[in-house]
Formats: sequence, structure tokens, C-alpha cells
Amino acid sequence: MKFVDEAAIRVEAGKGGNGCVSFRREKFIEFGGPDGGDGGDGGDVYLVGERNLNTLADFRYTRSFRAEHGQPGKGRNMTGKGGEDLIIPVPLGTQVFDEETQELLGDVLEHGQILLVAKGGHHGIGNTRFKSSTNRAPRQSTPGTPGETRQLRLEMKVLADVGLLGLPNAGKSTFIRAVSAARPKVADYPFTTIYPNLGVVSVEAHRSFVVADIPGIIEGAAEGAGLGIQFLKHVSRTRLLLHLVDVAPLDTAGDPVSDVRTIEQEMQRFDPELAEYARWLVLNKIDLLPEDAREARCQAIVEELGWEGPVYTISAIGQIGTRQLCYDIMNHIERQREQAPPVATEEE
Repeated sequence: MKFVDEAAIRVEAGKGGNGCVSFRREKFIEFGGPDGGDGGDGGDVYLVGERNLNTLADFRYTRSFRAEHGQPGKGRNMTGKGGEDLIIPVPLGTQVFDEETQELLGDVLEHGQILLVAKGGHHGIGNTRFKSSTNRAPRQSTPGTPGETRQLRLEMKVLADVGLLGLPNAGKSTFIRAVSAARPKVADYPFTTIYPNLGVVSVEAHRSFVVADIPGIIEGAAEGAGLGIQFLKHVSRTRLLLHLVDVAPLDTAGDPVSDVRTIEQEMQRFDPELAEYARWLVLNKIDLLPEDAREARCQAIVEELGWEGPVYTISAIGQIGTRQLCYDIMNHIERQREQAPPVATEEE
């Protein structure tokens, strides 16, 4: 299924039912009085988090949603039936914006989390409610009010514990294949992943984390080059960024240090806060270097970068160093989870 991470939809809540004007008419009851009932409230529109969805692709075909209208009141003081609420499932990680005001209405992060996006109209009042000592036969009622109508923009940001950064062909897809059951496309020629892939990494029983293979970033991505910022935003939800670097690029002119600098510049242009995220340097494809030259080569890259954070040397395809890296990631994430506040699952 094609990955879709943005969608525009129209939601319309139900209209409230009109109040009824009616008078009691029964044999032997000459002056029955007013008995018009109120209308029913219109249905609301909600978005609800669904863990089994991983794309907004369904909204390419259905873009308009409407809740049920409230029914009008009836005689004999019968209240109209309220309109059914409309529940729209969305994948976890969906942000909801009002297209007209650009207001962020909410962020759906957990399974079952409910977000109200359009409130149903209020019911109309029947003539019974207007009865008084001075107005014993009222002939007025009120109509139901219309429900809210909104144009929404849905943006999905992949929910993952770990995001993989790197230029095309840095080995991100190979890494996620090596440590999880995900099977993104890999090949022996340079190309880039065109949509995110998620993989669950299980280090041992009941200890696992989710890693996201983000499409490769090229120079000028923040200004729209290549895939632009279409997927760079996905890294903002992660707890840890792994910056994969090819230490033995196919292009002999390639420079691992300049590759790292390129990604850092694009992150800074897109969102300066990304530079403050926890980021580990992962020097990949060390199996392509002679064993006696690996340590010196990696040390030279680290020194030239002036890197002060954690550094790992691995071969994703040869699964060298990947196991220890995954254990360290798991420990880091567990510490982060203990510090993170719980997410509310329903509106307050």
C-alpha cells in the first residue's frame, strides 16, 4: 500500500432537529393544551486512534464525512431522536489542523484516543416549553441549530522510538532489515527509500522498540529538493536519532564528514530544535574496509567531526555490532519512557 501521510477532508456535524408545534387533541378533552416536543441534538464528529492503521490512504477516496441529523420533535411531548455520532478511525501519530485558521485541533497518539472535531447542532424547542400562565396556547417553537462544518488537514507523523537519518545509500534500509522483521527494498546500486518503513526490534522477551527508516535526505531538502521536507518531519516524534554514515562510499569522492554536515544543515534549516535531539553516530559498512584500517578510519572521522556523543561502528549487512547497538538503544529508550508523562486518551 502506498504510504500517504497528508490528507484534506471535510467534516460536517449533524443539524439539530426542529421543535414541534402541536396541541393535544383527544375525545372529551376540549382544551388539551400544547404538547409539541423538542428536537434531537445533531451527531458529533470524532476522530479516534486506531493502531491497525498506518497510512492516511483511505482518505484519498473518501474526503467528505457527515454525522446524522437530529430528528424533529413530535406531538404528545415526544422528543426527536438524537443524531448518531460519526467516528472516523485515523492512524496513530495523526495531527489535525483546521484548514481555515491553521489551528492545531489535536494530536492522536494512542489507540482509542478520541478527538472531537465537529460539534453537532443543538435541538430546537417545542411549543410545550413556551407554555405559561399568560400564554396557555403558544404557537411558537425554535429550529435546531446547524452543526459545525470544518475543512481539516490531517498530517501523520510516524510514531517510532528511533529514527534513522542519513543520505541515500547510507544503509538505513539494510539496517532495519537486519534488526527487525521489516523488509524494505535494498539493492546494490544507489537509490533512496521513497516512504517510511517501520520495524519492531525485539532484543528479548517483553523488551522491544520501533525503528523508522526515514527516506534519505539530500542537500537542499529543507527548501524542497528531492523529497523535500515531506518526510523530514517524521523524525520529530522519535526518542532517539541514529545518524548512519557510509564509511566506504561507492563514489570515491564521497566524504563521510561532509555527509554528516549536510544532514545537520538540513535539520537546522527545517527545525532548529531537531539539533537538540539525542543523536548517535553510527558508522556503517565497516566490512568494506580492511580490518587493520577500520579503527583508524573511524577515529579520523570522529575527530574531524568533533563528535562528542555515542559512536558505534557496524556492518548492517554483516550484522557486525548491530546486537550491542540494539541493546544500548533499548536501555536508552526505557530510561526515556520512565521519564515521559502519560498521554491522555480522551478529551478533558
